[in-house]
Amino acid sequence: MIKKFIRKILGVKDERDPTQPHTLGPDEHGIDLKLVSPNAIRLTQTLQEAGYQAFVVGGAVRDLLLGVKPKDFDIATDATPEQVKKLFRRAFIIGRRFQIVHVMFGQELLEVTTFRGNGSNNAPKDEHGRVLRDNNFGPQHEDAARRDFTINAMYYDPATQTVLDYHGGIADIREKTLRIIGVPEARYREDPVRMLRVVRFAAKLGFTIEPTTRAPIPVMAPLIDNVPAARVFDEMLKLLLSGHALACLKELRSAGLHHGLLPLLDVVLEQPIGMKFVTLALESTDSRVKAGKGVSPGFLFASLLWHQVLEKWTAYRAAGEAPIPALHLAADAVLDTQTDNLALQRRIATDMRDIWAMQPRFERRSGKAPYKLLENPRFRAGYDFLLLRCESGELDMELGEWWTAFYEAEAGERERLVTQANRPAPVAGEKKKRAPRRGPRHRSAEGTDAGADGDAGSNARLDASSSAGSIANSTDPGPSVSNIRE
Repeated sequence: MIKKFIRKILGVKDERDPTQPHTLGPDEHGIDLKLVSPNAIRLTQTLQEAGYQAFVVGGAVRDLLLGVKPKDFDIATDATPEQVKKLFRRAFIIGRRFQIVHVMFGQELLEVTTFRGNGSNNAPKDEHGRVLRDNNFGPQHEDAARRDFTINAMYYDPATQTVLDYHGGIADIREKTLRIIGVPEARYREDPVRMLRVVRFAAKLGFTIEPTTRAPIPVMAPLIDNVPAARVFDEMLKLLLSGHALACLKELRSAGLHHGLLPLLDVVLEQPIGMKFVTLALESTDSRVKAGKGVSPGFLFASLLWHQVLEKWTAYRAAGEAPIPALHLAADAVLDTQTDNLALQRRIATDMRDIWAMQPRFERRSGKAPYKLLENPRFRAGYDFLLLRCESGELDMELGEWWTAFYEAEAGERERLVTQANRPAPVAGEKKKRAPRRGPRHRSAEGTDAGADGDAGSNARLDASSSAGSIANSTDPGPSVSNIRE
């Protein structure tokens, strides 16, 4: 006590033992136990009853401290993967770089990791310093030091309702600050994906990246090229499906991380039509995520890469290629490049190709063509994509309005719409011929001659000023600009 008093008088900061956490009780941290998954409580209890330590850890603790119900719960323990597996009927050891255990409770998957030790210095690394494999186990305080950011390095014990904080994560959460643990350059070199993660957390949580944590990112960004494409794709998907996709992409550009991830995206965002199109697509995605609705990665990436396809499509047609073959060539060229860059799964690439291939067919509104397109199993995705093109100003709104009316109409009304779409436009200055009068004029089943067309158009008309995101949030069961249509 005397030493502590003297240090305080002299203005010397009290150096806390890094092996001892700051412990917070329920009154201090304010976590609502009702937000914790019952299965996570059951899992930690089972491990503790078997004589092991077990805590909810990482992003789940961060979200609980922010009063948000976590989507996933990760568990950290001093039990080895093999010891964990013996305690649970549906447990599976996975991973080579970091060995972890997946424990299934019904449909809920919980991820269990063993405390990692400081053996990363001796772990196998590539020529750039990225850790290739590390399954060295150790005490909890070393595990905390191994985690990426202070706000993700806290441990919560549901049994005692205490939070263990080794690196000032509580203070950073209260100050809305993102701070990396350790020397930023070394931590980014160990795992360059951390640069993408810090951007995602900043955009998603509305936190500020601490200056020394942000400073090395623009210089070290090229290290991401050394990360397996599948890992980068997974992180990009998390970023785009975070519910804050637009904010994430802006933060990526601000941090200098957009190059190489979605090539030419920065160029697209500088073009008026391209920027509006991408903005509408991302707003729609964010709205659906926040509303708890499903999102199709195929639709999302089809939207983000459309203007690359459009540019090449235009070039192929200018070179004399017919429209449909030109579109397929453009799609092939873009997908060949992006499949290497982003490790796009075949299913996602197929969805993207289907959405793009439908676009020229929407301009064919004669004969049986509209009916055949309506029967396409991917029609709704293609139709929503068309509406984005109309909303962004790439196509005339009339085309989107016509398809909305056609989609909603009954059989007889659809025939009238097809006839109307193929009626020759009146020549300017030409007077309409007057039909000879043969008794009283009869009203059609649809209404008056002018009113029938007008009502159908007004009923189906989409408000040109409404954004894709607001349409996606509509509770109307009818068509909407969304990004999930299986």
